[in-house]
Amino acid sequence: MRGAVPGLGTPHPFVRRLPAIYATDELAGRMLAAFDEVLAPVHSTLDNLAAYLDPRLAPADFVDWLAGWVAAETAPGWTLGQRREAVADAVLRHRVRGTARGLAEQVQMVFGVWPEITENGGTAWSSTPGGPLPGTAVPALTVTVRVSEPDLVPLDRLQALVEANRPAHVPCTVRVVVEGDETPGGDDDGTL
Repeated sequence: MRGAVPGLGTPHPFVRRLPAIYATDELAGRMLAAFDEVLAPVHSTLDNLAAYLDPRLAPADFVDWLAGWVAAETAPGWTLGQRREAVADAVLRHRVRGTARGLAEQVQMVFGVWPEITENGGTAWSSTPGGPLPGTAVPALTVTVRVSEPDLVPLDRLQALVEANRPAHVPCTVRVVVEGDETPGGDDDGTL
């Protein structure tokens, strides 16, 4: 990923390692200088390895490589800052993946809109045994995104995002609702 950098010096030139008899030879010095020029970026990369592994400091092309290492989800057209944030927050996002919060954060990150998520499950506590269970027995998930313009959140991209981040065993309905057009015909609706 790193290429030759013109004029980059090396902290360990090969000519210093030559026996004294060859150290003064001009031809040997020029030949070894070619190796120094080729290996200088390797020394520079190794000396700065910690910066390469920090998504906030890494070069732009390395950020995309780091995204693959940590399975950070990025989208085409994202700025370098958005990609850096996605890589830096990947572990936290994986921790909540498959939950309503994780799905909502993913939609917010990609589309800039916080969705309404309705799911069938629930938890409750009771000191009386045999009490009614919360939620319903049939799993269901509905993701609704409210937007001012219909083109802000394409339904097919939203469906693909929800499909990749929802629990695999839960059927899902995805809706894009245009604000001010609350009629049933005004919704884009997709069931997964």
